[in-house]
Amino acid sequence: MTTLGTRPGTIFGVGLGPGSQDLMSVRADRLIRGATHIAYFRKKGRTGHARTIVEGMLAADAVELPMEYPVTTEIPFDDPRYNAWLAAFYERQVAEIAEIAGAGHDVAVLCEGDPFFYGSFMHLYTRLQGRVAVEVVPGITGMSAAWTATGQPITWGDDVLTVLTATQPEDRLAERIARTDALVVMKIGRHLDKLRRALASAGREGDAWLIEYASMAQQRVVPLAEVGERVPYFSILVIHGNGRRP
Repeated sequence: MTTLGTRPGTIFGVGLGPGSQDLMSVRADRLIRGATHIAYFRKKGRTGHARTIVEGMLAADAVELPMEYPVTTEIPFDDPRYNAWLAAFYERQVAEIAEIAGAGHDVAVLCEGDPFFYGSFMHLYTRLQGRVAVEVVPGITGMSAAWTATGQPITWGDDVLTVLTATQPEDRLAERIARTDALVVMKIGRHLDKLRRALASAGREGDAWLIEYASMAQQRVVPLAEVGERVPYFSILVIHGNGRRP
């Protein structure tokens, strides 16, 4: 509840970009360094990738608000408990940061990549509407850093670019892959084998590149054919378009 005479704060969803501090926007940098309250998602027992990205940037007296997921990959996302647990989790986080904003403090919520692109912040954003002021600071997406790391343009002329998550059924993946010119696949993880089969079914396996840790110190770019049986969490698959050009 806002105290009489206290001007409510604003909650900022701050896009950090793909993982390197020098790829943040000037606005993101300013907000993070000046923030009195910093919130970020993390897996229980972990520092959290978003928090790691901003190491050395926070004010000495900044209040940190880690938001620990109750579940990540422990159960399938189609298990009824998955949505129920996460919905309750997001409601709790919204209540906490809305209370802080209501007391007159701004809160910067750290978001890997862009806040509106497959980000957890979206679940806070929709629940915060009408409660407090919310602003979003866009960031460079991980996929942009990934295709840039290959040293080749992703789309030419009239190329159609499709962005998929590897969590989808194999037949749907194969259908979409076969119909597109350029391709980005995210959320690969344990779905690598399924994705490989879908690519082979679509006749595109030989065109695929796998980028690990795009823009980070551990960055690695290899043809999919040279990838082993497992890939890191921060992995993105890319197929370049080859469309019209002068």
